[in-house]
Amino acid sequence: MSNTSKIKLAELFYSIQGEGRYMGVPSVFLRTFGCNFKCQGFGMPKGELSDEANKVDPSKYNDYKMLPLVSTGCDSYASWDPRFKDLSPLVEVDGIVERIMEMLPHKHWQNEHLVITGGEPLLGWQKQYPDLLSHPNMELLRELTFETNGTMRLTSTFKDYLREWNGIGRELTFSVSPKLSGSGEPRKDAIKPEVVASYDEIGYTYLKFVVATEEDVAEALEVIKLYEDGGYLNPIVYLMPVGGVESVYTLNNRRVAELAMKYGLRYSDRLQVPLFKNEWGT
Repeated sequence: MSNTSKIKLAELFYSIQGEGRYMGVPSVFLRTFGCNFKCQGFGMPKGELSDEANKVDPSKYNDYKMLPLVSTGCDSYASWDPRFKDLSPLVEVDGIVERIMEMLPHKHWQNEHLVITGGEPLLGWQKQYPDLLSHPNMELLRELTFETNGTMRLTSTFKDYLREWNGIGRELTFSVSPKLSGSGEPRKDAIKPEVVASYDEIGYTYLKFVVATEEDVAEALEVIKLYEDGGYLNPIVYLMPVGGVESVYTLNNRRVAELAMKYGLRYSDRLQVPLFKNEWGT
């Protein structure tokens, strides 16, 4: 039976997971369109916001892979900025699954991992994901990660579905990237401990903080305490260097690794930067 449920698709590609728990694992990335944040503060002096992405003229591009990278602000800006919405078509679930099968090395799920990312993937598509994950050709999928900012509540229906999906032989992960003040997003909007605690009830959940300085790490430690007080106990925490382009990334990666060691936290690289220069579709 055909499935006409649709998802607004920013990107769909096969690559190596560059961050977090599954770093180095071959993965299909399904990037949905839409986000509740802009993160214009990344890479900027404290208190300043980037307008770099605003200078990109949407009329000059008809393909994600042709878009310029930015060194400040959100490095996936076109996946949520309404000016680029025409680059993200509404695609039927059947079509999405067909494209996934075509890009998998064995034309079916084997040892690969599915990453649903954004934008913010839990913002608008929770009703559609069960149709995607229950498709007959998705039956062999064993490992699924949602890359989320940790502010979107799961509907009770979707939460029940994921709890059932995350059964014998399957692994559901929530890779949560809370936005610190350096993102430009206010803490009251960005830090939702009770939401992340609800993810942890049904899947393996960890926090991943993008940092550059010891001051950033101090703020991360402060925020970690908020998550603990909000019910996410014994959180798993990664520190990850700022830098969507290699010139910025290489200034930060060793320093962040040393800070992770100093505070007894995990370090996550961003393999997509040195391997693929963080190009779209990688």
